[in-house]
Amino acid sequence: MNRHIPFARLHNFRDLGGYPTTDGQAVRWGRIFRSDSLGKLGGGDWERFLGLGVRTVIDLRYPWEIDAKGRVPEHASFAYHNFSIEHRPYDQAGLGPEVEVGPFLAEKYGEVTHDGVKELRRTLEAIATGDAPVVFHCQSGKDRTGLVAALVLDLLGVPEARIVEDFTLTERATEGLLADWRADRPGQEPRWPGYGRAPAEVMRLFLVSLAQRHGSVRGYARDLLGVDDELVAALRRRLLEPAS
Repeated sequence: MNRHIPFARLHNFRDLGGYPTTDGQAVRWGRIFRSDSLGKLGGGDWERFLGLGVRTVIDLRYPWEIDAKGRVPEHASFAYHNFSIEHRPYDQAGLGPEVEVGPFLAEKYGEVTHDGVKELRRTLEAIATGDAPVVFHCQSGKDRTGLVAALVLDLLGVPEARIVEDFTLTERATEGLLADWRADRPGQEPRWPGYGRAPAEVMRLFLVSLAQRHGSVRGYARDLLGVDDELVAALRRRLLEPAS
């Protein structure tokens, strides 16, 4: 199956299915998706989205972002949740060219794992216990979305190399994300060359940092988010199947 699902206005919508786990299972296709902002849905994109049968939408953005950019249209077929996991807003596009992409973003992700404990816990609960299929998203579908994808995949038992690989797939969406930014700011260009980029170094550094602080991703989820064996088991029942 094609991991990237094509939309006219969404650039980074993809299925997390197919990734193998260390115990011989695999993430089920068509059960969990990640995306850039669903506030861009309309026209044929809306019909394609509804055709996926999504039952739970998790919006990871700030409420002020939703007010400015819009949210997924309301529909009786799915529940909508807004869990704003980031607590320290910053302007990526306005960063100076001297800022290194990998260390900077890895540090930002680390901030989110400690600032957004309550919201991250609620996000994992919604994925584990809400109706499926589920989609989670932020504005670009890269940073906050990438962090949540990493947590979920790790708790499912997906190897680190695959988690990093999934993160880097946003690189295929970079040009579309840049086009969105330019459309909102005619005649301007981002100052930061790293805007919209998702190099492997970012996720590698983030995962190393989490392991140094908490022993492992699972250790972080257990100690700070209160993710117990029952919640992990619920995630695995919901999202895994025997590998083919």
